Amino acid sequence: MNKKIVHDALVLMTFALVLGGILGAVYQITKPAITQAEYEKTQAAYKAVFADAESFETVEFDKAAAEALMASNGYKDSIDDVERAVAGGETVGYVITVTAKDGSQGSITLSVGIKSDGTVNGYSITSISETPGLGMKATEENFMAQFEGKLVSDFVVVKSTPAAENEIEAIAGSTITTKAVTNACNAAIVYFQSLAGGAQ
Repeated sequence: MNKKIVHDALVLMTFALVLGGILGAVYQITKPAITQAEYEKTQAAYKAVFADAESFETVEFDKAAAEALMASNGYKDSIDDVERAVAGGETVGYVITVTAKDGSQGSITLSVGIKSDGTVNGYSITSISETPGLGMKATEENFMAQFEGKLVSDFVVVKSTPAAENEIEAIAGSTITTKAVTNACNAAIVYFQSLAGGAQ
């Protein structure tokens, strides 16, 4: 009986090792393709909010300090990435990637383009799992356009037709998603103001 248990255990162990080796090999083969796909996705997001930029340069930043800055301004959002938008050898603005942690169905990650003078170009969502027909409308142009070309200190959500430059009309039936996206854009504005070369 003991020999059978040992035999079965060895068979299972061998199977697990072989399977682990196969999975590891598959990961190593597919890793470059996955990395390239992620790179292309982020570059597309940057270009969507900064079409006139010729290139993007990653800005090293202190994540702990960024988190503290967000918290001190009342945001739960996290700053994930900062890219300098460059055209003609000059910095023309920044693309700040933010994760909003207060979506109705989970976190929402978006890249926000902000010109050097503080004008928000708009945002591009790279990760979202909101409800189809409701929160997913945050990915539609007619909603996204409300944020484009706005030089404001922050955006506020309203439930009626906007009467001011910084007002964002809420998605019907999805105020939570609207606020999450709006707060993420506001968080990007706050972080932009802290950058060297940000609007003074």
